[in-house]
Amino acid sequence: MTRLQSSPAGMKRLALGLLLAAALLYALATWQAPRHAAWGYVAAFAEAAMVGAIADWFAVVALFRHPLGLPIPHTAIIPENKDRIGENLANFLCQHFLATDQVLARVREFDAAGRVAAWLAVPAHAEQVGERLVAVARWAAGALDDDRVRQFVAGLAASGLRQVDVTRLSGQVLEAMTQDRRHQELLDGVLLQLARLLGEDAVQDTITEAIAREIKALKYVGLDQMAARMATRKVVVIIAKTIIDMADDPEHNLRLRFDELVSGFVHRLKDDPVVHQRGERLKAEVLDNPALGAYVNQLWTQLLGWLQADMSQPDSSIRRRITQAAQTLGERLARDEAVRNWINGELQAAAPQLIERYREDIRRYIVARVRAWDAKEMTTELERHIGRDLQFIRINGTLVGGLVGLLIHTLTHWVR
Repeated sequence: MTRLQSSPAGMKRLALGLLLAAALLYALATWQAPRHAAWGYVAAFAEAAMVGAIADWFAVVALFRHPLGLPIPHTAIIPENKDRIGENLANFLCQHFLATDQVLARVREFDAAGRVAAWLAVPAHAEQVGERLVAVARWAAGALDDDRVRQFVAGLAASGLRQVDVTRLSGQVLEAMTQDRRHQELLDGVLLQLARLLGEDAVQDTITEAIAREIKALKYVGLDQMAARMATRKVVVIIAKTIIDMADDPEHNLRLRFDELVSGFVHRLKDDPVVHQRGERLKAEVLDNPALGAYVNQLWTQLLGWLQADMSQPDSSIRRRITQAAQTLGERLARDEAVRNWINGELQAAAPQLIERYREDIRRYIVARVRAWDAKEMTTELERHIGRDLQFIRINGTLVGGLVGLLIHTLTHWVR
């Protein structure tokens, strides 16, 4: 069959050509019937073929429009019943394709976690994930590089910070950090650094010079440096002994005083109205400072610039990290059957709720979408898509009708 015949218009011409051929054959057979009995069989075939062709033409056309423009009842079925067809189609889809049992069975068979794991574990697929996500991120970075977005981000940051009780939050964070006397570890670190610092010759020389400048009376007899070195040595010894004592005694007086200092500071941050007002006033001053907005804009611009510069490179570190993360996720998920079972179980548990929640919405959407279609436009589209197959009905009706007519004519003669 040529390309012309395979198109809807070509198939229509073929069906019409068969009808005309049957009519010509009928005329010829009727004219030649007196000469030989065989022409009667040919005439019966051609007559029945014409009847079948016209009947099937009527049936096909009646689906889309009124045949010959005549308002015959029960014709133009699709445009006249468009809304009812859409509602029935929606009900059919929801009952037979979105029924809870069918969807759950399909979800159980699908093994979403296993498929995702196997797909991501392939390096080429992980590369595709990296490329797609980087492409989206590049688009987003370009779209966000706008003065309006910068102003919005700065305003959003300032608005969010104004609603945060920074003073009380600082007290809560510090309280959590110092729970179980964890701040004593910080004190140990400070004392250790102080001991190391005092053990350096340069520091001791600096202390010696400072003490020597203060001992003016001994300067004239040349004992200022000697006295200063002795005083420095005593300072170092005293501090070292204090550090050793504090390290050996968790209940050392200085440790307890440090506990009281930290506890009091936390309490003031959380509950002292004066400290709270002072913190709010300081926060307001910082937020009202134009330099903050400019700094946020600068950070935003630098961040977007860095992202765009990195993602534009063939060896983008972001793309590489995303690819590695995707492949690692797939490999680990493929090895961990328990996690896969958990993911599949969560999907199966969530599926009924999602189906029940959105099934009616889907049904209403289909009904509304079909109802909104223009009847003539929808009919044209349907005829364009299935018209070629419908022309086969006309062709088959012509041939089958002819054969049936021939059979009836033959049986009639035999009975006679």
